Amino acid sequence: MGLMSGKVVIVTGAGNGIGRATALLLASEGAEVVVNDVGGARDGTGVDASAAERVVEEIRAAGGRALANHDTVVTPEGVAGMVRTAVEGFGRLDAWIANAGILRDKTLLKLDLDMWRAVIEVHLQGTFLCVQAAARQFRAQNGPGRIVTTTSVSGMMGNFGQTNYSAAKAGIYGITRTAAIELQRHGITVNAVAPIALTRMTEDLPMFQKAETLTPAHIAPAHLFLASDLCGDRTGHVLSVAGSKMALYKVVESAGRTKADQAPWTAQEIADHWDAIARL
Repeated sequence: MGLMSGKVVIVTGAGNGIGRATALLLASEGAEVVVNDVGGARDGTGVDASAAERVVEEIRAAGGRALANHDTVVTPEGVAGMVRTAVEGFGRLDAWIANAGILRDKTLLKLDLDMWRAVIEVHLQGTFLCVQAAARQFRAQNGPGRIVTTTSVSGMMGNFGQTNYSAAKAGIYGITRTAAIELQRHGITVNAVAPIALTRMTEDLPMFQKAETLTPAHIAPAHLFLASDLCGDRTGHVLSVAGSKMALYKVVESAGRTKADQAPWTAQEIADHWDAIARL
């Protein structure tokens, strides 16, 4: 009996990289997996059904159960198609790994609206639609469920040349936190993974030129943990994974400083007391 025996999981963006590694690991632990991928290029252009089909073949060859799905995450109809594949093929849905993503990097002054929209649609809008569809299906089944989103170090800390991507990933943090608060009473956990790994999305970035230990295989166990009963009632967390290092990201508030007279601060007072205001 594996950790995911009897569980049905949708993994978006599962045709390559982290999504593929996650789908394979979940299947090896007994999950029935819907392998979703439109098969586009790194920038989101094009369609290739063979990406998802190849992963399904790998899972089946190893004795697992999987179905391919080629719907897009950017429309309600697309995510509804994923749910339909899971329910019609395997009878239910127990977990959803929202992993699909694209990159269209450009510095702020050169970023055009089409590049902005494309990344926001896939990452932020796509995550919203996946989380909403998963929660609705779990509620329709009158059962618990687990949702895992994908944020990024770029979303938590910012990154040169990634205004669109960073904004989307920061927004995903907000979705994750709010969904965790709203859905906890229904027994639905919502957590995020912030992965650092060598994939086709990152292969041309300087920091990944010698990154043999930053592999998709290092990320997949985080998805498995958060999608399994081992996660318990943990919800609203961002699990950072960089090779063999795991950590949690948290937004924190400094202790701050309160004026004794309760009067509004002046700009000069803010400047004078900045160190005290900012001290953690």
